[in-house]
Amino acid sequence: MNQANQDIFDRMRAGELLRLDDPQYPKVLEIVSRTIRLSAELNAATDVDQVRERLSDIIGTQLDQSTTVFLPFYTNFGRFIRIGNNVFINHACSFLDMGGITIEDDVLIGPKVNLITENHPVDPTTRKALILKPILVKRNAWIGAGATILPGVTIGENAVVAAGAVVTTDVAANTVVGGVPARYIKAIE
Repeated sequence: MNQANQDIFDRMRAGELLRLDDPQYPKVLEIVSRTIRLSAELNAATDVDQVRERLSDIIGTQLDQSTTVFLPFYTNFGRFIRIGNNVFINHACSFLDMGGITIEDDVLIGPKVNLITENHPVDPTTRKALILKPILVKRNAWIGAGATILPGVTIGENAVVAAGAVVTTDVAANTVVGGVPARYIKAIE
């Protein structure tokens, strides 16, 4: 099938370069506009149940009652976020999810964490296009305050990302990483 005939959302999930002049790009902008509107409602919520309900509307799947998200919470797209059970997301987190974000069960995410699945080409002639790569946070991981996880990274099961770290490569299960860029600190026994 010709790329122009493939659905833009399938191409985004496949990690294809997303150009702003793509004939299907208005479909993306529709979701972005909806998410902007719903995010204002989300961040005006007055209890955790309202937060869960409004964030579920943004992401298109029902959040489990065991999951808690503190406000404010920011996302630019929303539809490619998947959040498991018994997840805790602290204040002022930002999820740029056009490349896809999956958070498995029992994950802890500290305040002001950034999950960024979008990047731009270095070449100035194509720099406004988006390079999309998913982020996967595996079961029971803990991401410390102010950490940034970059496109294409997997955080392994039970792993810990130290506060303020910038994670550019995968984090092995049962390890602690920290720093800029994040490096292995120790194993979790």
